[in-house]
Amino acid sequence: MIINCYSGAMPSPPHAVLADSLCYAYEQTDVLRDVSLQVRRGEVVAITGANGSGKSTLVELLAGVLTPRQGIVTRSGDVALVVQRPRVSDALPLTVRDVVAMGTWARGRAHRTSDTRSAVADALDRVDLAELASRPFTALSGGQGQRALVAQGIVRRPEILLLDEPAAGLDEHSRERTRSILAEEAARGAAVACVTHDPESIAAADRVIRLENGRVVSGLLSQHPEAP
Repeated sequence: MIINCYSGAMPSPPHAVLADSLCYAYEQTDVLRDVSLQVRRGEVVAITGANGSGKSTLVELLAGVLTPRQGIVTRSGDVALVVQRPRVSDALPLTVRDVVAMGTWARGRAHRTSDTRSAVADALDRVDLAELASRPFTALSGGQGQRALVAQGIVRRPEILLLDEPAAGLDEHSRERTRSILAEEAARGAAVACVTHDPESIAAADRVIRLENGRVVSGLLSQHPEAP
């Protein structure tokens, strides 16, 4: 049961995330069984499957939020995880800008205040929330809150971007914008993996990994035939 982070002066491997033989159990029952996959730099991978197939558990294992019962996850780069909208107390005085700024926090990294402000403003603009930056996060609609979390994920330009249902609750325009953002992140060299049920997001992905009963049943090409 090992989680490694790649470091050192050697050239970075083509994959940013490598999972080998992952198993994970809730209350003695495995929800993921012998799952192996890789996510490479510069690609968008869609992780799909029926409800209960283990998709959210898998992305949390890839991010390091959960520890596998068995198997290894190796990461090469800074990781950002975008979850579905969490419950936030109405008494917590967080603005949309505050929530996005949390994405700039990273262990061992220091940022100038001016750089943080600029990065937050850019991320808010990319998800079309600039005009709502000062609004309380709890006052947002479900779709607006999800867009704020996407902005939180992209704000520090991570090398690995993992997302759990980023299109949930979004209207058609926002889903299209989110797909464009993921493609832009991959184009700059990030490794992007996204749990999704959205047919357009699945069609737009470079690769599709389908889970069924906790196992990978297919790793399909979507756009690029050269990808294995």
